[in-house]
Parts: sequence; C-alpha cells; structure tokens
Amino acid sequence: MTGFAVETRESASGSVTLELRGVNSRFLDLSFRMSDEFRPLEPLLRERISERVRRGKLECRVAWGTRSTATLPANPNSDLLARLTALAAQVRRATPDAAPLTTAEILRWPGMLGDDSADLETLQADVMAMLDGVLHQFNESRAREGQKLAAMILERVGLLRSKAEGLRPMIPDIVSAFRDKLTQRISEYLPDMDPDRVLQEVTLFAQKVDVDEELDRLLTHLSEIERGLKAGSPVGKRLDFLMQELNREANTLGSKSAALAMSQASVDFKVLIEQMREQVQNLE
Repeated sequence: MTGFAVETRESASGSVTLELRGVNSRFLDLSFRMSDEFRPLEPLLRERISERVRRGKLECRVAWGTRSTATLPANPNSDLLARLTALAAQVRRATPDAAPLTTAEILRWPGMLGDDSADLETLQADVMAMLDGVLHQFNESRAREGQKLAAMILERVGLLRSKAEGLRPMIPDIVSAFRDKLTQRISEYLPDMDPDRVLQEVTLFAQKVDVDEELDRLLTHLSEIERGLKAGSPVGKRLDFLMQELNREANTLGSKSAALAMSQASVDFKVLIEQMREQVQNLE
C-alpha cells in the first residue's frame, strides 16, 4: 500500500522536516535521504520504522534550514566577504575560465549572514521526537487505503460465492441431459445395447463432472479470505497463498467442464480471482 506523512518543527536551531513516503513491495525496502548531519540517526530511524512497518518500499527524508521567522542582518559579514572575494579573485587569475561567484552563492555562504550554525543535538532530538507522529500518520494513510482495498476484495468474494453456489444445482441437470442424449443416440444406432451399459456410462459421466469437492474447497477459501480481512491483522502473504488455491480450484472446475454453463463459470471465476490477486499484492 502507498503511504505518505510529513511533519515540520521549528526551534531556535532551525526548521527540521521529517517525511516518510512508501509504495507497495513484497518486503520492507527502506532508504534514506538526509544530509550528513543526520546520518548518525539512520540506524535508530531504521530500527524504529521497522518496528511499525513490515512491508513496502519506503523513503525517509530529513531536511533542515533556517527558521522561517528568522530575520536577516542589516549587512553581510564584511570580513568573511573580503576573504571570499580575495580568494575568488585568486582562483580566477589562476583559471580565467572559472565562473565568478553569484550574489546568491555569496549570500548562502556559511556565516555570511551571521552565525547560522545549528545545534545538531537539538535538531537530531527534534527528528526523533517527530518520528512517532509521522509513523502514526503514515500508517493511518495506509490503513485508509487498506480498508478500500479490503472492501473491493470482499465485493468480489461475494460474487464468487454467488456464482459457486449457483453452479452446484446445475450438475444434476447436466447429468440428466447427458443421460437423455446418450439414450437417444443408442436407441437410434444400437437398439440392442444392454441398459446396464447405458447406466454405467451415465454413472461414469456423473463422477467426471462432480465438482462438489472443488466447490466446497473454493467456498472454504472464500470464508478464510473474509475472516482474514475482518481480523485486521497483516494478511497480505496469506491472502496471496489463498489466491493460488482459488485459481487451482477454478482450473479443476474448467477441466471437468461438460457444459457451456460450467465453462463460463470457470472463466468468470478466473477473472474475479485475478482481480482479487491484483489487489492483494497491495495489502500488507
């Protein structure tokens, strides 16, 4: 499932932003985008995030800057400006093709507009303090998406159940139609055939098209899917396995098809199962 959460906190040391975004993945794939000042936090961030998120391709971003309410000084640091200008001129004399420093680059130079150094311990503490809230927002966004996906899957479970229960009463009619057709053919071409042989052929056909066992297993799998989704616990891998089992039963039903209605039901089963399988891939 996808998820996104972001939080910004301002302090005397500056403004720090923690952002967490994720897309679906079978496993937990966690990456970080942060400046070197925050690299010491990576092991702790990884551990805390792994405790709350089990699957997904996640990216954690940490950024900081000066406070949005910070006031600019009346003048730049004149000593630093003079040294920087002299060094830049020296470099250009040695390498005439070098581009000159722009005004924006000079103003962004550390210390040019005063003491812009940050209290790293405070900033790092702010990041860890925000982490629980960001994780809560992130998991809530994933939970909302999960509820929508679960509703879509349950809708298809209901359609599958209805089609499966509607298929069972067709079997006696299919067998009866086969018996009548066989009896008619035999009476036309083999009028002296032993009636017991006809009964034997009908019995063999009835055994071949008997799908009660497959339907029972299919309905059991559907009940297990409903139970897992309503339990609310991580069920992605279990549902993925159940999709395989449902597809196996649908294939068996197709192989036993002896009438157009059964063939169509098998195709409908596979379409619905594939629709569910695509959604299950996005569930944790």
